[in-house]
Amino acid sequence: MDVKVWMYLAYLAVSIGLTIWVARALSRNGLVFLQDVFADSRLADAVNSLLVVGFYLLNLGYVTVAMKESGPVGDASQALEQLSLKVGLVLLVLGALHFFNVFALGRYRRGRLRQQATHPPLPPVAVLPPQGGPHPVPPAGSTPPAR
Repeated sequence: MDVKVWMYLAYLAVSIGLTIWVARALSRNGLVFLQDVFADSRLADAVNSLLVVGFYLLNLGYVTVAMKESGPVGDASQALEQLSLKVGLVLLVLGALHFFNVFALGRYRRGRLRQQATHPPLPPVAVLPPQGGPHPVPPAGSTPPAR
C-alpha cells in the first residue's frame, strides 16, 4: 500500500478515536452541568444526547472533509507531518465546539438564574402626605388633646 493510504488510515483511526473519547467524556461529565443549567433531569438528559449527536455529526463531518491531501506524500516523515497537521486541526475543532457549548449554556443558565432571583422593591418616587388629614393647631397657651 501507498504511504498516503497508511496516512489516511492512521488519520481516521486517531480522529475517530479522539472524537469518541471526547464525546463520552463530555457527555458523562457535562450531564451534571446540564442538570444545573436546566433544573430538570429529563430535559438535561435529552439535551445531553442531542449535544452528543451534534458533536459527532460536526466533528466526523469535518474529519472526512479534511481527509483529502492534494499534494504527493513521498515518505513516512511527510506523512507524519501531514497527519499531525490534520489531527491538530481536529483537536482545535473539538476544543472550539466544546468552548462554544459551554459559553452558550452558561449564558442560558445566567439568564435563568436572573429570572428566578427575587427583585428588590422599587425605591420611593415621592414623599406621601401624612395619613388622617391635617391636624388642627391648638390655640396658644392650651395643652394639646391627649390621644
